[in-house]
Amino acid sequence: MADRSFSDIPLAALYDALNPWGPSDDFYLDLVMSARSVLDVGCGTGRLLGRAREAGHEGRLCGLDPAAAMLVQARRRAAAEWVLGDLASACWEREFDLVVMTGHAFQVLVSDEELRSTLARVRRALTADGRFVFETRNPAARAWESWTPDQAREVTDAHGDVVRVWHDVETPVAGDRVTFTETFDHPAWERPRTSRSTLRFLAPYALDRFLTEAGLAVDERYGDWGRGPFTPTAPEIITVTRPGRTG
Repeated sequence: MADRSFSDIPLAALYDALNPWGPSDDFYLDLVMSARSVLDVGCGTGRLLGRAREAGHEGRLCGLDPAAAMLVQARRRAAAEWVLGDLASACWEREFDLVVMTGHAFQVLVSDEELRSTLARVRRALTADGRFVFETRNPAARAWESWTPDQAREVTDAHGDVVRVWHDVETPVAGDRVTFTETFDHPAWERPRTSRSTLRFLAPYALDRFLTEAGLAVDERYGDWGRGPFTPTAPEIITVTRPGRTG
């Protein structure tokens, strides 16, 4: 899940093991390969753009992430622009045919101010016929109910040690924000490392209000990574937008 836990190098090195390549990556890779210039907001370890370059993408690929530890991993991949920071510190003007936010990174935009600022800068970065594509979990599916310690995961790090990871959600969940702790336990550490994060689960009508205000029009919407239609019980709200009128 997207959060700000992976801010140091040992944890950043585990990110890809905890989040193996899957259908969502295939979905985005197809979009990236068909665009001349791509900005990946919250690029993490750079896996998506690295895979695109390896697959023969010859255009501009730019990854943006606020975590220096993640970009350490990204810079080990195939050539791309790796930029430390966020959209608030960027000044791109109509430079990208495609902007993406993958891995539920959109959900870390918790406040209305963050959402408005990010969406405004995304629209500014897009060419006139560009697309902004992202996903957020459908709140009706209540994914956070499965984020419990008994659903702990184990991964093996580069040295062969097993790292255990689990989540605890703070209850009761009120409104559209879910706060949780993520704990990493490594046999070589004196104590587990724990971080606290909040994700926002926007309903489609609320999401569309922010998009319209930013001048982004919904072009397509899917409920799963096979491009199935969005339904009230679909797990994902996968949204493809294009620049429209400013609201």
